[in-house]
Amino acid sequence: MTASGKIVSGVRTFVTDVTNGFLEITHNSFALIGLAVAFVAITLTARPDLRQAGEEQLMNWLQARQLEAIGMPVEPDASERATASNPKDLPKEQAAVAFWLSKKYKVAAEPLSVLVAEAYEIGARTKLDPTLILAIMAIESNFNPFAQSAVGAQGLMQVMTTVHREKYQNFGGHFAAFDPVSNLRVGVKVLQECIARAGSIEGGLRYYVGAANLPDDGGYTAKVMAEHSRLRQVAKGRSVPLNAPAMLSTQAPAGPAQVVPTAAPATPSAETDSKVALLGSVGS
Repeated sequence: MTASGKIVSGVRTFVTDVTNGFLEITHNSFALIGLAVAFVAITLTARPDLRQAGEEQLMNWLQARQLEAIGMPVEPDASERATASNPKDLPKEQAAVAFWLSKKYKVAAEPLSVLVAEAYEIGARTKLDPTLILAIMAIESNFNPFAQSAVGAQGLMQVMTTVHREKYQNFGGHFAAFDPVSNLRVGVKVLQECIARAGSIEGGLRYYVGAANLPDDGGYTAKVMAEHSRLRQVAKGRSVPLNAPAMLSTQAPAGPAQVVPTAAPATPSAETDSKVALLGSVGS
């Protein structure tokens, strides 16, 4: 074999050895990576706490990168915290009420839709006219869920949180006073108690505003009943101007408007008197 042939043969052998070595190393590396992945998968399956910690770290890293990119945190589930729904998904009667209230009180129809639907649901359960519940919210807070009166009445229904603190325990505590739906439910419960004590809607409203023992309620009952009358007309599909006077009907209500409590106190107690008297109002 000539010298040039030996050189060519040597180079060819060298290239072959290098190629085989590279393939062997790569094969072994892939095998090691596969084993590592399998080990990690088995570990994470056996230790869900480690998997959760890893997911949280990865999510934090991704959110930090996103924060750097757009200048604000990203919360894909933030809309789930919002008290809002599409008013077009409501039954026709409820949608009409939601849109009318939205125009009159300059509040978005989407959050109002949730409140209207809740008022109708709880009204059916408690045998209270839902438009009465909505009228109270309108007069008390103008549908401001963060409203607070000078005496400490809070939220949509302006319930005295300090007095009715125990009623919020089922909703996670007294801060639920600023959750619109929780405040609505607690407010309706207080309203039920007031009507049961007074024996009538009008009398119950006087208790609700804390004027049961006063000669005058400042026109509160009249304002609530007037708005109640307007909302009932809207619910019936009638065109009602936003500032129309009350259209009191001489006919019986379409649904029962007075609550019949399961267990009303035989005689009012001093404690109950003090609690009801402390109910405040922003709108009165």
